[in-house]
Amino acid sequence: MTYQEKKYMAKIIIDANIIISAAFGGKLLEAAVIALNKHSVYLSKEIVQELRTVFTRLSKKLTEEQLAAINKKMDELIAHAKLVEVNESVTLSRDAADDHYLSLFKTIGSDFLVTGDKDLLCIEQHMLKKEGIDTRIVNPREFLEEQTSLS
Repeated sequence: MTYQEKKYMAKIIIDANIIISAAFGGKLLEAAVIALNKHSVYLSKEIVQELRTVFTRLSKKLTEEQLAAINKKMDELIAHAKLVEVNESVTLSRDAADDHYLSLFKTIGSDFLVTGDKDLLCIEQHMLKKEGIDTRIVNPREFLEEQTSLS
């Protein structure tokens, strides 16, 4: 059964780097807004920590105004997302740091991971299914195209 046939709010995980980049606007922000408004977005405490770490590194390169705007948008996303405790363990990505996203997929039965990470995007569907993960890993453009086609 395809996502279009399910006709319900999808369970979506958004990569931390997409969330940070979305704070600057453009297509990434559009993808995040659609995910938050039309679907259920899930985060784990580890992803929230990753967001805070990236935000701290960015803080040295941005103005106070930019920092305040990004922090506000990040806090809004975290407030609207469902925080989940990850209780599965998957080792599949060529970058071990990305395995947490795969473990979160398996924990919640996610429909999508929206990411720009090549280490996640290159994982083939049959490899995910072998791990008991029935989800799709898409980049923000693919996610937006699919959402537009459903409207």
